[in-house]
Amino acid sequence: MENEARTNADAYSPLTLAFIGDGVYDLLVRDMLVREANRPVGELNRRKVQLVNCKSQAKTAAALLPVLTEREQSVYKRGRNAAPKCTPKNASVADYHSATGLEALFGYLYLSGERQRIEELFSIIVGQAEK
Repeated sequence: MENEARTNADAYSPLTLAFIGDGVYDLLVRDMLVREANRPVGELNRRKVQLVNCKSQAKTAAALLPVLTEREQSVYKRGRNAAPKCTPKNASVADYHSATGLEALFGYLYLSGERQRIEELFSIIVGQAEK
């Protein structure tokens, strides 16, 4: 992954950034859970679902906003303000939009080759979850 050519992440729509960012965020959570302990897959999945959902991601986004650069805040806001084609079933519209913004941010960072920044932000998220 480190040697991949950087992509012009600004060329993608916020929902496309959120699409890839959803996968990046999901993988980070799965990796963290597996490294914590060797648990049954059902338990791993339950814990993952607790962390990768609109409400949890909206709380995470709020916690990260103060540490984001201006550019990162701009990407987050583009994602948050995007008009998705679907509506949330088990979450508020506000949480859904915030979660989309967070996913867009992670997608943007991933496509920009900013792996270290992804790790920094995720370590902040993990620290917030432990409180």
